[in-house]
Amino acid sequence: MKKSGFKLMALLILVFTSCNQPKEKKEEGVVDEKEKALNLEERGEYLVNVIGCADCHTPKKMTEKGPVPDMDRYMMGFDAYGSLPPVPENVPIGPWALFAGDLTAAVGPWGTSYAGNLTPHETGIGNWTLHQFRKAIKEGKYKGLDGSRPIMPPMPVEAYKNLEDIDVEAIFVYLKSLKPIENVVPAYTPPSS
Repeated sequence: MKKSGFKLMALLILVFTSCNQPKEKKEEGVVDEKEKALNLEERGEYLVNVIGCADCHTPKKMTEKGPVPDMDRYMMGFDAYGSLPPVPENVPIGPWALFAGDLTAAVGPWGTSYAGNLTPHETGIGNWTLHQFRKAIKEGKYKGLDGSRPIMPPMPVEAYKNLEDIDVEAIFVYLKSLKPIENVVPAYTPPSS
């Protein structure tokens, strides 16, 4: 009995000391790159959903509950194979803006604008750098290029210019993780005189 009591005591001491051994700690502030990318991607998905990027950048399907995002065409922007109906002559463009039924195009005093392809295909943001994406989102520069035209309404650049850089990076990382979709969105059309 003494032998088994001694063994039990030794086992308990061994378990206790192994549980209290200091664990190998990562340096404070050091995050594994894979973990950081995953966290950014998750944060980006959250931001894309709460900001409502898909509202304009995803074509819709009509259902019994109204239009819903077509997830097979998620974030591809205005469908290059689609067309807009003619603008009615009796609608005064200026105090009014018209939207395509799926919200991927808009006509207003600025002209006609089309929601861009935000997938990682080369016809979307596939070749973009984070720097370009940041310039596009926060400064409203078309394709994130200096000297380019402004991104046209309804893109809410005035609101997005206040995004933290880390949030812009998270959105970029998430969008780069999506399925690439080939879709050359039509060019912006200035207003007719």
